[in-house]
Amino acid sequence: MTAPTQHSDLSSTARVAVLAAAFVGLAFDGIELGLMPVASLSVTHGLLGDHYTAALGGAWFARFTAALMLGAAVGGSLLGNLGDRVGRTRAMGVSVLFYSLFAGMGAFVQSCEQMLALRFLVGLGIGGMWPNGVALVAECWPNTSRPTVSGVLGAGINVGILFLSQLVRVYPITPNSWRWIFGLAAVPAILGLLVLLFLPESPKWLRSRDQTGPEKKKATHSLQEMFRGKLMPLTVVGILLASVPLVGAWAGSKWMIPWADSVGGTLHPGYKATTQGWWALGATIGSFLGAPLAAWIGRRTSYFLISLGAASLTWSMFKLTAPLDPSFLPIVFAQGMVATLYFGWLPLYLPELFPVEVRATGAGLSMNIGRFATAGGVLAAGSLFVWFDSDYSAIGAACALVYALGMLVVFWAPNTERQSI
Repeated sequence: MTAPTQHSDLSSTARVAVLAAAFVGLAFDGIELGLMPVASLSVTHGLLGDHYTAALGGAWFARFTAALMLGAAVGGSLLGNLGDRVGRTRAMGVSVLFYSLFAGMGAFVQSCEQMLALRFLVGLGIGGMWPNGVALVAECWPNTSRPTVSGVLGAGINVGILFLSQLVRVYPITPNSWRWIFGLAAVPAILGLLVLLFLPESPKWLRSRDQTGPEKKKATHSLQEMFRGKLMPLTVVGILLASVPLVGAWAGSKWMIPWADSVGGTLHPGYKATTQGWWALGATIGSFLGAPLAAWIGRRTSYFLISLGAASLTWSMFKLTAPLDPSFLPIVFAQGMVATLYFGWLPLYLPELFPVEVRATGAGLSMNIGRFATAGGVLAAGSLFVWFDSDYSAIGAACALVYALGMLVVFWAPNTERQSI
């Protein structure tokens, strides 16, 4: 059999199937990521009963989020590496099965500790989906189409969050009714099986396997190799670039949902879902536009401006307005749109940063080592939450400064604009 040599070795139907599967996988990823911000306080209240307090609700939200991020960091690194070893589609299918099946088990937990363990296991699959889906699509579509398809992938996660927000507006999550949402989160297992059985593999990856001998395969498939020689500066830059939006989102801006619930939830049980819906609508637009923006004004310039805008809007959201104020939801929308431009930018830039033999490993390490930092940031934010006497606006505004670091980090990013995949 002749090794594939061009993107066109996949038919247009196969390329559309690859993009659709990756998009849907990331949309389900978004549902899993958005689940605890809207459900956490209800889950904790339901499990703790009369022992529940607002401080415990905030503390457990931080722990659930940190567990998810730690799982994503481990899973993304290991399953990203698996994608370079056995193929993008196999690793992607396994990732979807991980996050769906373990999420579904959340419907049966009897304690916060059990849910904590499951959030870590869900994170394994969430972490593995992104690098394998992004690498697969980048290698199956021509370079001229990549800003558009990267935007589609960037929007995928936030489409899932938007769908979830609208679902829980119609069917509110309460301390007495939350287990159903975890049962629903198991549905993507069907997609995981379809990916494993039917989705075509990347011709670029297949060709790289044919062109490398056993010794080179072993070296390029080693996680340790990413921190040696010419790959080390690329890996470090990728980690830093991905860490800024991840830490900023999960240690800072995601506090807006429990904040909205604590202020407006008593009078308006659906207010947290409304808040997440406005954010997710802005985020869907922003994450789609991130890649075209990078292609239009340049990778480095766009990242700098995104960091400036995200820092300014996140601080404003927490300090210049508050839940139930008329200005709150419009600022939530604007913050969601600007702060998620990163997540269209990253699917375009990270595949350009790494060679094909280590592309999924490099993208996985970049996104998911960043999640180790995110887990630490979330736990630190949880401690600060207690320190600030449960003041959501104070902790959110303090964490907003993380985005400002992006304006410094981008100066070390290589210019990849003329580099083909």
